[in-house]
Amino acid sequence: MSTCPIQVKEFEEIGYRPLVDYGAWRVAMLNYIDELLPENIDNVQQHSDTDEVFVLLSGQCILFTADVRGETVSDIQACPMEAGKVYNVPKGVYHTHTLTPGAKVLIVENVDTNDNNSPKVRLSPDNRKEIIRLTQELL
Repeated sequence: MSTCPIQVKEFEEIGYRPLVDYGAWRVAMLNYIDELLPENIDNVQQHSDTDEVFVLLSGQCILFTADVRGETVSDIQACPMEAGKVYNVPKGVYHTHTLTPGAKVLIVENVDTNDNNSPKVRLSPDNRKEIIRLTQELL
């Protein structure tokens, strides 16, 4: 009987977890978590060094992008994800996302993506209302 050399990883808990790091890249899983409910989102972030790729596996997810000038967030756009499609957020684009309960998103990113190269900007109360409004329209 032969042994299969393939590594199999899974993550069924809430939140985010890296599953495979290899060379310069990482594959991670993001599962539904309360902090990504529209009413709980309080910032957008960008990645200074790399793009970030998202693939919706199940449930619903909306990617939001925003223009940021200094500490001011404006022009929030919503992109509802479709399962099985690849969504690439280019480096430097401020973004966040919301997931429905049970949602699972596969993330591919640079292995050294971290808080040091992923600045965040806080959302104003009006920005937060806009994310809630867009979510209600789309989900």
